[in-house]
Amino acid sequence: MIICLPILYFCSETMRIRNTALLVFLTSVITACSTQPEVADEPDMAIVWVRDAAEYRAVSRQAYRAATLALPGMIADTSWSALPDQKGAHDLPPAVIFDIDETALTNPYFQQSFEPPFTDKKLNDWSTQHDATPVPGVTDFVTLASQSGVEVFFATNRPCVANDGTDNACPQKAVVIQDLIEAGLPATQSNVSLSGERENWGKEKKIRRDWIAEKYRVIMLFGDDLSDFIPCVRRRNVAPCSEEPATKTSREALLEQYDAYWGAGWYVLPNPMHGSWTSFK
Repeated sequence: MIICLPILYFCSETMRIRNTALLVFLTSVITACSTQPEVADEPDMAIVWVRDAAEYRAVSRQAYRAATLALPGMIADTSWSALPDQKGAHDLPPAVIFDIDETALTNPYFQQSFEPPFTDKKLNDWSTQHDATPVPGVTDFVTLASQSGVEVFFATNRPCVANDGTDNACPQKAVVIQDLIEAGLPATQSNVSLSGERENWGKEKKIRRDWIAEKYRVIMLFGDDLSDFIPCVRRRNVAPCSEEPATKTSREALLEQYDAYWGAGWYVLPNPMHGSWTSFK
């Protein structure tokens, strides 16, 4: 027994070393397998497309070029209105109505810079610090329309929010007007409207379109969202729409109902970054 003890000790020590080595090896293998390589943040391709793609600029120019070709005829035809329910406007002066963001002004650099969630204040603050960029084709079209005697209106859903300590109920309007002027577009207090600027001017733009139609024959509409043309198309409707929300099916039905207007009085600008469509995925 005395002779065997060293041998037994040697054997057990050898096994202990082997087990320890095996444990270290297995631990390193498991760690290597479970550790994933770092993946760089994927760029938002919708923003990249608007910012960089020649195709984006081509589509935008295409929309405004189509409107340019149609403009003389729609001015001359006093029976024509781009508002389906506008009647008896033959003796009114012509006007066109633009949405602003991604219709008259393009904001991909803001979209890529802000930290979610989006807020109107972030856009307002960013706009005060950066020059505005016009959507390709808009400046030339607006210049032609103005020279042709057409009144130009801008209706945006950027909201009026009073700042504490001031009497200005809508300080954002000055920022919006300055943005449009920087982009070479004619903007004044009278032809720019914001959501909430008046008591019944909410995010449903039909009320403001109808307000303009009281004094003008609206011959064209420009926007990047279905709501710039047709009322009550949101998943969560706003006044004066009913509480029943829109659906993908109802939006498709409205698209077909007003088929004759697309490209012939109604002009859609591309915006894959945001809009009411994102709530119908």
